[in-house]
Amino acid sequence: MKTILFILPDLNQGGAERVITTLCNELNRELFKPKLVLFKKEGFYLNNLKDDVEIYELNVSRIRYSIFKIIPLIIKLKPDIVFTGWGEISSFLSPLIPFFSKTKFITRETNVVSKHVIRKEILFFYKFYNNFHQIIAQSDDMKNDLIQNFNITENKIIKINNPIDFDMINKMKIEKLNFEYDKSYKKIVAIGNLSPRKGFDLLLNVMNELKNESILLTILGAGAFKDELENQKKQLGLNNVIFKGKVDNPFSYLFNSDLFILSSRYEGFPNVLLEAGACGVYSLANNCPGGINEIIEIGINGEIFPIENYKGFSNKIKDILYQKHDKQKIEQSIYSRFSKEIIIKEYEEILQNI
Repeated sequence: MKTILFILPDLNQGGAERVITTLCNELNRELFKPKLVLFKKEGFYLNNLKDDVEIYELNVSRIRYSIFKIIPLIIKLKPDIVFTGWGEISSFLSPLIPFFSKTKFITRETNVVSKHVIRKEILFFYKFYNNFHQIIAQSDDMKNDLIQNFNITENKIIKINNPIDFDMINKMKIEKLNFEYDKSYKKIVAIGNLSPRKGFDLLLNVMNELKNESILLTILGAGAFKDELENQKKQLGLNNVIFKGKVDNPFSYLFNSDLFILSSRYEGFPNVLLEAGACGVYSLANNCPGGINEIIEIGINGEIFPIENYKGFSNKIKDILYQKHDKQKIEQSIYSRFSKEIIIKEYEEILQNI
């Protein structure tokens, strides 16, 4: 049996946190013993973590300081595999890998690095990324970016898409919302951190084209860009947009919506696009890097269109909202390719063979 030490800052809502939680829960216990290192023992997904997953809390707030606690912990626990699920942790750890000759190191990248990482002190450490024994990219865009822009050896990178936990979503999506939608409106949902990366400013410009339509946009998420977005909404006079902040159960919002919109400028491999499909909701996604074309099956579970074309995107929204879409086909499109049962087997094969 191999001991795997997963490392994350916390288990707050996010793609990396959800994927690592799924791995910890679902890996075959006859083959693997998962353990989890957290900077802070907190977050939404703690409630979903199986009791047999041992947690080590570092009690640190900054990633750069975490290394001074991670290294002694690796020396003490002597895991067979260290699995880092956060780019900054991986970058700071990468130069030290050669000092642990009996431990294999795997990193799972979460974004298209050349677009996401701008701090020079972090980019510097990508010079050592070839020290990892395996690098998991979630999409072809991510894989190609690492090869072309960071000179990563191609045979060190393997593409594994993100898993989707239908069991969890099916339980949560039917929970009753704590408010009533006006049934005369078509309902759009967008979800993500309120940051420039997620392109909500672009989406507000699209909604400006839909002022006179009975279409309501609800944006779920919190972040540093909130004031700018609220000001933009006010300046545009958008009464058809609601900022709900961070919610514990985004799946019930998706399940009760008519359309999901992904407005991001770039992604890694957007879990929320998978989650929308798992809720049977048709999607309209910006044509951005990050595996969008690996998820969307045109006309089945969604469509892709450049959001910078505000008029064209708004017309797409109107067209889609007044079409009928087969919820079962949408769900099956996601389940047949990204269910946790399929993806976990891919991870187990890597973990076994490394």
